[in-house]
Amino acid sequence: MSIKTAVLNGVQTIEMARPEKKNALTIAMYQAMADALKAAQADAAVRAVLITGQPGIFTSGNDLEDFMQRPPQGADSPVFQFMEALRGCDKPVVAAVTGAAIGIGTTMLMHCDLVYASDESRFAMPFTGLGLVPEFASSLLLPLHAGRLKAAEKLLLGDPFGAEDALEMRLVNAILPASEVVNHARRIAERFNALPPAAVRETKKLLRRGLEQMVKEAIATEGELFAQRLRSPEAREAFQAFFEKRKPDFSQFQ
Repeated sequence: MSIKTAVLNGVQTIEMARPEKKNALTIAMYQAMADALKAAQADAAVRAVLITGQPGIFTSGNDLEDFMQRPPQGADSPVFQFMEALRGCDKPVVAAVTGAAIGIGTTMLMHCDLVYASDESRFAMPFTGLGLVPEFASSLLLPLHAGRLKAAEKLLLGDPFGAEDALEMRLVNAILPASEVVNHARRIAERFNALPPAAVRETKKLLRRGLEQMVKEAIATEGELFAQRLRSPEAREAFQAFFEKRKPDFSQFQ
C-alpha cells in the first residue's frame, strides 16, 4: 500500500512510505490517505493529523505511469477524494516536510494548517512542463500566499525553490534541521490535546470561511482542465519524453 497510518497520543499520522519510488503517489495511496483522513475526522480521540514522508523525501508527486494508466475520472476518483478529505478536514492538519515536495507534494501544503520544513527541502509545481495546469486550487491559493508575480514564476515556469523561498512565500511556518522536523511537527500536533476541540474546529472554520467556496470552485475548474490537458498532444509529448528520458519538443505546438 505504501501508506502507513497510526493513531498515537491523539494524533493520526499519515506517512507516505514508498522511498524506493521517491514516495511517488499511486491511486491506491491516494485512496489510503483519503480513508485515513475520513477516519481521523470521525474519531473523537483524534485531535490533529500529521502528514509526513520519509527521511529525505516528502513526495515526488504523482506516479506518472500509474497516473497515465488510471487517470482521474470524476469526483469519486481517489485523488479527488483525497483533495476533498484534506480540504474538508475540520481538525488541525500539520505537515512535516523533508526533501523533495513536488507537484501535489507542494500544493497539498496550502491546505494544511501548520507546515514545518527541513532546511534541505525542495519544492516545485512543474505542471506546465508536463503539458498540464495547476491543481488543488493552487492557481487561487498561491497568489494569495506569495503574491501574483511570485506565483506566476512558480506556476508558469515551474521553477523549483528551496525552504527559504517557501518560508518567504508563506508556504511553511518554520525551517528546522532535517533530523528535527518530524518530532517538532508531532509536538505541535500533540498540543491540540490540551486545547478545547470544538473551539479549535470552529476557529479553523472561521480562518477558511472567506475562501471556502472559491477553493471548491477552483479545484473543480482546475480538475476539469487538468483532465482535458492529460489527453492533449502536449501532455503526450511531455510524458513520452519523461519515460524516454529525453527533453520534450514543443516546437510543433501553437
